[in-house]
Amino acid sequence: MSVWAGLGGSARNASVALSTGDRILGVCAQERMTRVRGAGVNATGLPDEALDELLGRAGRSRDDLASVVWTGPGDAPNGHGRTRLDHHFAHACSAFLPSPFDAARIVICDQDAPGITVWDGDGTSITSVEWPWQGPGFAELYAEAAETLGFASGGHEQRMEALARLDPLARDDRVAPLFALDGNRFEISKCWPGCVGGWASAGVRNGAAAGIAAALQARIGDLLIEFLGAVARRGEHRARLCLGGSLFSNSYFTSRVKLSGLFDGVFVPIDPGNAGLAVGAALHTSRQERQQVTPFLGPSYGDSEIKATLDNCKLTYQWAAPNDTIAIAVEALRKGQLVAWFDGAMEWGPRALGARSILASPFSPYVLENLNRFLKQREPWRGYALSGTGSAVREYFEGPDASPFMECDYVPKDRRRFADILPGPRASVRIQTVADDAPPRFRRLLTAFGDASGIPVLVNTSFNGFREPIVCSPRDALRVFFGTGIDMLVFDQFVIKK
Repeated sequence: MSVWAGLGGSARNASVALSTGDRILGVCAQERMTRVRGAGVNATGLPDEALDELLGRAGRSRDDLASVVWTGPGDAPNGHGRTRLDHHFAHACSAFLPSPFDAARIVICDQDAPGITVWDGDGTSITSVEWPWQGPGFAELYAEAAETLGFASGGHEQRMEALARLDPLARDDRVAPLFALDGNRFEISKCWPGCVGGWASAGVRNGAAAGIAAALQARIGDLLIEFLGAVARRGEHRARLCLGGSLFSNSYFTSRVKLSGLFDGVFVPIDPGNAGLAVGAALHTSRQERQQVTPFLGPSYGDSEIKATLDNCKLTYQWAAPNDTIAIAVEALRKGQLVAWFDGAMEWGPRALGARSILASPFSPYVLENLNRFLKQREPWRGYALSGTGSAVREYFEGPDASPFMECDYVPKDRRRFADILPGPRASVRIQTVADDAPPRFRRLLTAFGDASGIPVLVNTSFNGFREPIVCSPRDALRVFFGTGIDMLVFDQFVIKK
């Protein structure tokens, strides 16, 4: 059977997805193979290491490739059977084709011109909606705001988002006049960088920096909702919305849209950024029948491969039955230890969802210090995401109905209960709602921790070292385990302790 390969990213964040026309064989980012964060394509124009890893694990070779579909800027790389999809069309495919909707309006917001495009999806057909946006879009405006606040390029939007999460309801009357929506473009005050820069400098001195970041983010969110209101009014028969583009990697904006009530349903893909285009390209080109895509399509490693790696490294480990392994992990978590969790196929998206995770108890008094100071080496005000069963999230937090890909923010109903994990008294937290389609062992771990602690919720951050991508292989996991402050590593039924 022929295989179609979709490519996402280009000079940075390259990725590949393989489809046979009836199912996705696998998805993998190049950085997970090369261990270089944000790795792009090679001189061949391909993410060779990721491509060959997926082909090999599927029992295929490059001779089986019917087509390689490029979504990056410029021309497709030279080579037999390589074609190019328009960048924003590829975003529309990635947002709609894996969605649960038969028909939907699609909105793409990223930093590649044009900054905003609108599409209609119906079955497997995606058509452009005339919407001639002018000038910078929402993603570009947000990136400029992050730089104006003093965050350097390279993850600067994520740092602004984290700062704003400390005081998400903050508003500042000085911010609203800086930006307005005028039909198909922004009206932007010429003095806004100087004004915001001055406020930010003062905010650092008086502790108001989080409020300024939150007010800027909220203003951009207000304009986004205003724009989507216009989109909804022009889509009389489109009660559902799919979102794509780098803007919707920001959980504040996805939460605002889901809670706006403008649409009956809102879908944000597992990776709305450029790396996620690989999936849309593969689905579109292979003409695969519509079906939702799981986050767990990366390489997986069986017990024999894990054991061979452990034995090759001359390590002492414990082998335990599945239920015993979970009990061992729960005991360590209740003691306040950091537990690395390696289970099944790797998540191919940007967030750890229970396959390559570092877990901690949200009720440990030193959890933030352990994560920020000893593990991730981040600023002390940085917060961390939680994973919880859907029923527990609804009981203890306020926010959207569901967040299966950790794409939404929530507010604790009782802040005292979660005070140890909140970096500020008014902070919100990003949450993954864990449902029946999550990895079974991770669900059982959450349930067991809930039985022991009273609440089935865990801190969940990506299993990686400082400025590294998420681990892929057992050897990657061991290197991070021994090079960081992690206390325990659980490989399926193998347990390693320090």
